[in-house]
Amino acid sequence: MGAPGLVEDFSTVSAQKASTKRLEAEFFNRSVHLVARELVGCRLLYRGCGGVIVETESYERDDPACHANVGRTDRTEVLFGPPGRAYVYLSYGIHSLLNAVAEPEGEAAAVLIRALEPADGLDEMRARRGVRSDDQLCSGPGKLTEALGVSLADNDADLSRDPFRLLPRDPGWSGEVVTGPRIGITKAVDRPWRFTLAGNPHVSRPHPRTASNSLSARVGI
Repeated sequence: MGAPGLVEDFSTVSAQKASTKRLEAEFFNRSVHLVARELVGCRLLYRGCGGVIVETESYERDDPACHANVGRTDRTEVLFGPPGRAYVYLSYGIHSLLNAVAEPEGEAAAVLIRALEPADGLDEMRARRGVRSDDQLCSGPGKLTEALGVSLADNDADLSRDPFRLLPRDPGWSGEVVTGPRIGITKAVDRPWRFTLAGNPHVSRPHPRTASNSLSARVGI
């Protein structure tokens, strides 16, 4: 049997060397803050387009900035699980934002995928975004979904199945994860639940200022 949280996938993922085991529901069935941190460095693809996740944010049920804070509604039902599902919602009536549902079913938490370092399907992503600089292709949650082609139709999709391919960090990955306050929100702005790959030019602005390797000290778990 494979390692917990992984499922075999023998199809071709990328022209680059990558793990052939997808992340499955067990990976997401734990603290949303740990999931958010450990998704940094993983590879996300959607219909052959994607790259390495370089920025995430975590949101939990009792968090005023989390949609689930209002309880179960038609919109938030997906957030209550099961874990490992896609929660896609429309932001400001314009951008579809992609989240990964985390924690045991019924808890209601999710990780916002904020930015990717693009690597696969570059020509297709450039055409969708209409930008020349690859640094701008996926450097924000709305840019990311536009580049990949993710839409509201993907809400409640299983992230361990096509058209998504979510793969673990490459063996020997040694990136440093930076933690800091979340951005683009108006509630609970002081909580350090933004996770980025230190020094990566593809993260969204503003770039984080300080690094921390002590998750428990910063997020209170």
